[in-house]
Amino acid sequence: MLSPAVENLVAQLTRLPGVGTRTAQRLAFHLLRATKDEAHALARAIDDVKERVRFCRECGNLTEDDVCAICLDARRDHAVVCVVEQPSDLVSIERTHEYRGLYHVLGGALSPLDGVEPSDLRIDELLRRVERNGVQEVVLATNPNMSGEATAAYLADRLRGRVRVTRLASGLPVGGDLEYADEVTLGRALAGRREM
Repeated sequence: MLSPAVENLVAQLTRLPGVGTRTAQRLAFHLLRATKDEAHALARAIDDVKERVRFCRECGNLTEDDVCAICLDARRDHAVVCVVEQPSDLVSIERTHEYRGLYHVLGGALSPLDGVEPSDLRIDELLRRVERNGVQEVVLATNPNMSGEATAAYLADRLRGRVRVTRLASGLPVGGDLEYADEVTLGRALAGRREM
């Protein structure tokens, strides 16, 4: 029904996370309606990001330099390192404006079923950073799912005795209803309760 070039564009767009066939078709039709300059600007932006962006040699965040701006910021607390799975998780924490330490991006989470072992993540780099940089606290901010919890438990075990290890609090979301909370979430909310 569509030309081979459009079919190829749709196929490439469906490879993006969260983009199904219908969304890919809408995006393709949008690009077809866009001016040539707009389409070329998008293509240049994609090419530019693939050429210029790399991982920070210290923390693993995305940067265009060897070391990212967060690692270079002298105003940040260099004694605290927050461990996240992906650079997108770092962005989410930064948006809160509550955390002023450094980060360490693992590049994923442990998942033996998917073939992700400790050697596939930036765990050794984290251990070296803790040893050489005088880190006093490591905040484990992996996702609250099975692989994130397994990763946090593994890291806590490896870091025990070297540094203070903390985990992000978890529990009920603001604006949520108790009747809709699952048992694990409700249990964590109870275990993590604090005085008022």
